[in-house]
Amino acid sequence: MRIISEKDIDGRTIRLVQGDITERKVDAVVNAANSYLQHGGGVAGALVKKGGQSIQDESNRIGFVPVGHAALTGAGKLPAKFVIHAVGPRMGEGDEENKLSNAIKNSLMLADSKGFKSISIPAISSGIFGFPKDRCANILVSEAKHYLKSKPQSSLREIEFCVFDDETVRYFTQEFEKIG
Repeated sequence: MRIISEKDIDGRTIRLVQGDITERKVDAVVNAANSYLQHGGGVAGALVKKGGQSIQDESNRIGFVPVGHAALTGAGKLPAKFVIHAVGPRMGEGDEENKLSNAIKNSLMLADSKGFKSISIPAISSGIFGFPKDRCANILVSEAKHYLKSKPQSSLREIEFCVFDDETVRYFTQEFEKIG
């Protein structure tokens, strides 16, 4: 894991790291989930593989989560305490930008409602769901910054983006450079 960028937003931290989200020791990691919470591949598959079957079992009990919404499970054997399953859009289904925006907002609100102080978020929908990485970075970083600025009473002290590949890091770095 390496820290790429870190910015202060009204006494709270927004951070970009490159590494494996399954290794992040935070209150919650965000899973880039599908609506049926079937965690077969990508970030979802990695979280269940490392965290254990209990994550999938809890997800099965939740069942269906609409696109743009989020659900919470335990984190099994992961270093994180919880997993927030954010259902992002698949490219081509329509209104993808608003749906991705809602997925990140709902994830942050869920974390806040539970009193979490730290959260680590992947590049939701930019993998197998095909959402363009540059637009993904723009929406996620903008929404996180807006959330911290508009919610001074939030329990969240650290919002981290944990991305794996160099291309995604590049797009997120460009968005971090825009943060004043």
